[in-house]
Amino acid sequence: MSTAFEPGVLLAAAGPEGFFAAVGVLPLIIAVIIIAAWWKIFTKAGKPGWAAIIPIYNVIVWLEIVGRPLWWIVLLIIPFVNIVFAIIVSIDTARVFGKGVGFAIVGLVIFSVIGYLILGFGSASYQRPPAA
Repeated sequence: MSTAFEPGVLLAAAGPEGFFAAVGVLPLIIAVIIIAAWWKIFTKAGKPGWAAIIPIYNVIVWLEIVGRPLWWIVLLIIPFVNIVFAIIVSIDTARVFGKGVGFAIVGLVIFSVIGYLILGFGSASYQRPPAA
């Protein structure tokens, strides 16, 4: 005996367009969460929060926050090289917020949405990079 409130029945009743609409909303929700986390991180570092929503400029601000030279943006554009340098900048990000390399790898590289939320909304405070 089947009722109309079983998940399989509702998904079948919605059809493929309902499924794709639901799946299409998930990336939008994740993007909003990441923007909110970056906004708070930028604000903690004394930078304008709105910079988190401007493409390319947000990377420039990120490099300023961690104390890396602006020409590194070129390295972040080159395929495969960008992966290595993004990990390095993530480690630098963790360090300027008082976290270790372990947090950088697990929190900012592997589980980035959660890690950046922890940095932005948690108790971590910004410390100037050593080179600054």
